[in-house]
This record gives sequence, structure tokens and C-alpha cells, in this order.
Amino acid sequence: MRFGRLLPIASWLEGYRGDAFVSDLLAAVIVTLMLVPQALAYALLAGLPPEVGLYASMLPLVIYAVFGTSATLAVGPVAVASLMTASALSGIAEAGSPEYVGAALVLASLSGVVLVGMGVLRLGFLANFLSHPVISGFVTASGILIAASQLGHLLGIPYRGSNLIEMGAGLINGLDSANVTTMVIGFGVLAYLYLCRNYLRSVLTGVGLTQRAADLITKAAPVSAVIVTTLVAWGLKLGGDGVNLVGQVPSGLPTLAMPSMDTSLWRTLLPAAVLISLVGFVESVSVAQTLAAKRRQRIDPNKELIALGLSNVGAGVSGGSPVSGGFSRSVVNFEAGAVTPVAGALTAVGIALATLTLTEPLAFLPKATLAATIIVAVGTLIDLPAIRRTMAYSVPDGIAMLATLLLTLLHGVESGILVGVGLSIGLHLYRSSRPHSAVVGRVPGTEHFRNIERHDVETNQRVVFLRVDESLYFANARYLEDTVLALVSNQACLTDLVLTCQAVNIIDASALESLEAINARLRDAGVRLHLAEVKGPVMDRLENTEFCHELTGQVFLSTYAAWEALTNRDGAGAARGLKSASGFSSRTA
Repeated sequence: MRFGRLLPIASWLEGYRGDAFVSDLLAAVIVTLMLVPQALAYALLAGLPPEVGLYASMLPLVIYAVFGTSATLAVGPVAVASLMTASALSGIAEAGSPEYVGAALVLASLSGVVLVGMGVLRLGFLANFLSHPVISGFVTASGILIAASQLGHLLGIPYRGSNLIEMGAGLINGLDSANVTTMVIGFGVLAYLYLCRNYLRSVLTGVGLTQRAADLITKAAPVSAVIVTTLVAWGLKLGGDGVNLVGQVPSGLPTLAMPSMDTSLWRTLLPAAVLISLVGFVESVSVAQTLAAKRRQRIDPNKELIALGLSNVGAGVSGGSPVSGGFSRSVVNFEAGAVTPVAGALTAVGIALATLTLTEPLAFLPKATLAATIIVAVGTLIDLPAIRRTMAYSVPDGIAMLATLLLTLLHGVESGILVGVGLSIGLHLYRSSRPHSAVVGRVPGTEHFRNIERHDVETNQRVVFLRVDESLYFANARYLEDTVLALVSNQACLTDLVLTCQAVNIIDASALESLEAINARLRDAGVRLHLAEVKGPVMDRLENTEFCHELTGQVFLSTYAAWEALTNRDGAGAARGLKSASGFSSRTA
């Protein structure tokens, strides 16, 4: 059992049977057909030689099969990680150069080390600081940047840039040198893939194919585009007409070697590695959990950190770029019937066979075909209407999303996501620093209490019940003081104030001092302070503090108990009796 906890492969390998192997093998064949063009395309996107994408699709998949907790997550190069890799390495060396490739291996290894470290320390919760609006804005902007970066390959124009402004300027300056043949291939493949994505599925189901078969054939459309354009480029010798081809791809498997140990390079790439790690982890776990839920399986985020980290280390030592779980490939893997992570390992075998046997024909593959494949693939990442939906629901979240999107587009991916994370944390601190609170009264004839401004409830001139709807900590402690004192100053006949704490999960040291200050000021004003519905873990920490001993009022088990004790004619006596009778502790909360 201990071995099974350390290596998730042990949990399913013992009961592995032949029928499961057949299902995994079929899924692996389908995913391999999809991954070969994607691996080449994402290497192109990252500014790396095409074989790097293939190398990143071998050893990492095998490692994930051993350490991963998802049965269907397909690990490998993905669009967003490739874009972030290109951005991180743009100032290091010339794209495609040996120095550039070496830096990519360091980036993959460093990302892996960061992820493994987070997994060992169980820091998966840090990914929660990437709020959904920020991730959505970043992914949408990344999709636009990726599409813009590939327009040059569709036109045969060489240009690069880290943001939309630089890419736009390069595109405009290079329009005079556009290659007509390249444009015919690129936009032809783009139109073909668009039509397949949007209409082929319905056509195939209309002629009698099952929905599953139609989906798989539709998703394999890029493979047919690669085959046809490769044959055309080879037969017509389009390389001599100025069409950019993939060129010579080294045949053979990657050799294992440690990446550069240049400490200055590792320090330079560390911030980018952290961002790639976090974004890749969020994307991977989101996909894995979505697919696992359909089979009522469970994903362990901390083990996923270790699995993805080791996969990236594997990429770094085997000549590959940073990897993570891909959405489209994982969905195809799931729908193709993958049962266990063995499907990923078999996919790695398929990529290895392709690397050994297909490198010569791949040399004639037009880069415009890969660019069209990337543009269609990232189309699903772009969700501009989400800005309007988010803004309509929450203006602050919408602003954070829009700011992330615009900064990513106009300045770069690192700046965009860093500002997005900063805005998310800042908005959270701002909201929690001004906690919602409400004076509540009793719903007649019940034990329920509701906001006096929203419901017809019973109140008492001598007793006020203030419901606090947020945990109390340093950022909002002073705000609570101001709220309570303002409330008391407006009610001259007030004798008792009850803080109802059903929403309070934490009271930190700063908040405790504020409660002590509130208690002292209310005592000076002749008002007793009471607490109600304090949760057990919170009360455990309060019990041995001076605050509890100096509290002028009582700690009530429920708001209704406080109401009964304090609003009866003999309320003072009832309240005194309650303190000794309730014996509040974590066991009664």
C-alpha cells in the first residue's frame, strides 16, 4: 500500500488485463497521429527545431504514466507553454540556435524542479492565486498572440515579436516579400481545417457513422493535411519556389544528457519557469479533473505536481521543451477509450517510431501547414465574450480579466500574468478588508435571523445583533472596529451588542486585539459585548486568551439563545445563567 501511495502506477498495474491494453493501444494510435503534427507545430511556435517537439513527446509521457494520477491526461508540448517558452528565451539567444535550444532544456528542467518542489511541500494551493478571470484573460490573449505569430508562416514572411505591437509591425514591414505559393498552401490548409472542425462531424454522422467515430476522424483532420501538403511539396519541389519547409529532421532517438549547469542562466530563467509551471499545472489539473469526474475517478493535485515536474525534468534531460497536459489531446485520449496511463506510454512508443521512420518525408512538410494547424488549434482558447459575461457579473473581476488580456497582448505574457495575479490578490485583499456585515433580527415565530434591511423581522432597542460575514484578520480588523463603534454611537439606549460569527473561520492576532479594543470601548460606554455561533476551532484559540476572561458579555451557542437570554424581561439573569450552562467548546460547535 505504501508503494502504491508513492507510485500511482501500482494502484492499477496489478489488475491490468488484455482488454485494457487493447483500449489503451487504440487510444495511443489515435493520439500519436494527432501529436506528431502538434509536436512539430509547437516546436515551431517556441522557436525550436522540429525534433525538439518530438523529443518532448517521448520520455515525459513514460514518466507521467508511472507517477501521474490521471488515466487520460495526455502530456506533451502545448500551445501556451510553447508561447511562454519563446517569450522567455527571446532575449537569451537567437531562435533555433544551439544556445537557444540549450536554454530551452534548462527551462524545462527548471520548471520540473519547481513543480516537484511544490509537490513535495504540498503547495498545490498556490495555483489558486491564479483566479479564473485572470487565467481566462491570459489564455485568450495567448491564443491571439499565438495566431498572430503564425501569420508570418502563412504568408512566408519571417518576423518575430513578444507582443502584438511588435508582431504587427513586423507583419506590415514584410508584406512586400510575401510568397504566393506559401499563401495558397497556408490559407488553403486553414480553410480545410476550419471546415473540418465545423462541418465534417455533421457530414460524417449524416452518412451513418457513429458520433464517436465522427469525432475522432474530425480531430485527425490535421494528419491528412500534413500528408497531402508534404506530398505536394515533395512532388512539385516547392522548396525551390521559396516555400519554407521543415527541413532535415535528425533521425533517431534523443540522447540523455544533463542540461547546462550555468547558474546565471538558471537564475535568469527562474521567474519564467515559475510562471510556466503554475500555468501548466492549472491547465493540466483542470483538464484531468474534468475528465476524471466523468468516470468518477480522483485526481491528487500534489501528486500531479510531482508527476508533471518529473515529466519536465525528463524533457530537459532528453532534449525536449517544457510540457504539460494538453486539453485537445486529453479529450481525444479519453474519447478514444484510454483506460490507464499506459496509453500515454504507448503514445511515446508511437512518437519514437515516427522519429525513427518519418524524418525524411517530414523534411518536405511546409511550415505553413503547421502554422495553419496551430491557428485552428488555438481558436478554442480565444473567448472574448467571456469579458462581457465576467464584467456583467463582477466589475472588479472583469477589470482584472481585461487588464490581464490587454497587458499580455501589448507587453508580453510574463507581464500580463504577473499583473493579473497581482490584481487578483489585491482585489481579494480589498474585498476582505471591507467585510460585509448586517444588523439582523428574528424572523417572527422562528429561530432564524435575517438582515433587517431585507426582511420584516423583530428587533429590540436595547440589543443589536451584528452578523459578520468574513473571517477576521489583520486587513479587516480595524474596519470591524469602525463598524461596531459607528453602530453603537447611533443608539443611545443600547445595552448589549452580539457579534454573530457563523461565517468567521479565523480570528488572527490582529483581529483579537481589535476585539479586545471593541470590548474595552463598549464597556466604557456601558454596553456589553457578546459572541454567538463561534465555530469550535475558533473558540479553541480564544478560550485561553485574556479576551475571553475580560469579555463583558457571554458566548452563546446560537443566535436564538442570545435572543432569548437578552430580550426577555429577565434577560440579564438569563444571560448570566447561560455562560455557566452552555460550557462552549469545539465539541459543542
